[in-house]
Amino acid sequence: MVRYIIAGICLLSCTLGTNAQVLVKAYIDRDKILVGEDIILTLDVRAPLGQPVTWFNLDTLPHFEFIDKGKIDTVEGVDGKKWQQQLTITSYDSGYWQIPALSLKVGDKTYYADSLGVQVGYSNADLSQDYKDIKEIENVPDTETGYIPWIIGAATLVAIALLFWLFRKKKKTAAPVPVAIALTPFDEAIQALEALRKKDLPGKGQIKHYYTGLNDILRVFVRRKLNIASLEKTNEELISELKKQRLHEDYFRELANALRMADFVKFARYEPGAEDNAKNYAIIESAIKTLNNIP
Repeated sequence: MVRYIIAGICLLSCTLGTNAQVLVKAYIDRDKILVGEDIILTLDVRAPLGQPVTWFNLDTLPHFEFIDKGKIDTVEGVDGKKWQQQLTITSYDSGYWQIPALSLKVGDKTYYADSLGVQVGYSNADLSQDYKDIKEIENVPDTETGYIPWIIGAATLVAIALLFWLFRKKKKTAAPVPVAIALTPFDEAIQALEALRKKDLPGKGQIKHYYTGLNDILRVFVRRKLNIASLEKTNEELISELKKQRLHEDYFRELANALRMADFVKFARYEPGAEDNAKNYAIIESAIKTLNNIP
């Protein structure tokens, strides 16, 4: 009886060890293409349930261009959670190029997919075909035009005079255009937050648009107020920049968690509750007020 109990414990330990494994894989549908042809790059990730995942940074790939970034599909099972995304890419540079080892984070650890080589070339010319000579310039014989040039000239002058008259008339009657008063970065951000709140996107099931809006409002404010190129950065890079502002430790931790929550919603389809939505709104609003007081 004791042997059966020990065997069961060993089997359970093996199962738990398997469930805790993180697998990251990248593969392509072919490794040889002509210049401008498409390749399908597939990213597969498996991780334990409950682990926060920061998805791959897919802004650029050296020597390759993105044609389409498919959505991230997720599947949950007893052995963990699976993510998959298919990307359509191409290259206009001939040669042998490497798709670099892409990285993502699961929890606090970084994992890398394998790098992939692709041979990009041109199609072979058919040397069996004869070359075709460039055609000679053909002379077009002159034709009698009579009074046609005079008629065209007169019509052009009449058209120019009419346009000049209409332009002057419109210029005299046009109403003055009011000059828009530019808002400060703080006022612009607060107005945008209020407009976002009134839309009640979480109540309409549009959680992703809600967190994207919060994220974008903070990014625009940081760019205008602190002169940080926040629009080109990932949220992790933005967190690193905001850390330099020497915010209070507990306050900075809440702001970082709110930005990471936005990534989970956008890339991992995480759905926070109503309490989390209100809390993260308040964190972003408070961050804007605090950063606005930085000289």
